[in-house]
Amino acid sequence: MGGSIEDLAKYRIERANEDLDRARRELDIGDYKLSLNRSYYAIFHAIRAVNILDEFDSSKHSGVIAHFNQCHVKTGEFDSSISKKITSAMNVRQKSDYDDFFIASKNDAEIQVQQAEEIIKDVEKYVDSKM
Repeated sequence: MGGSIEDLAKYRIERANEDLDRARRELDIGDYKLSLNRSYYAIFHAIRAVNILDEFDSSKHSGVIAHFNQCHVKTGEFDSSISKKITSAMNVRQKSDYDDFFIASKNDAEIQVQQAEEIIKDVEKYVDSKM
């Protein structure tokens, strides 16, 4: 497989947007658990796009998030509020996917989709500025 780090960052943003589109569709049809799942993965792929510009990747979600927070949030490249949004999205996704009796609400899904939109927009600006 060929391609540059920049190509991989762009691909990951495309993937983030595909997951975001899916999260919106699931929200529209009332599948809130799947919407929460897809909006989290939209966020996850977006921050992986940023991390790859550092030539960093991890097989663990916690590693991806920790690197992003350490190298891009603590440095001020991204507003500190993004860290809370990522953590919240991850926690809600885990509960939605793994807790037997978790009930996903429309409100939770709407908030997470909105936050994913904001994060992806910020990541797209950042990645564009680095290319």
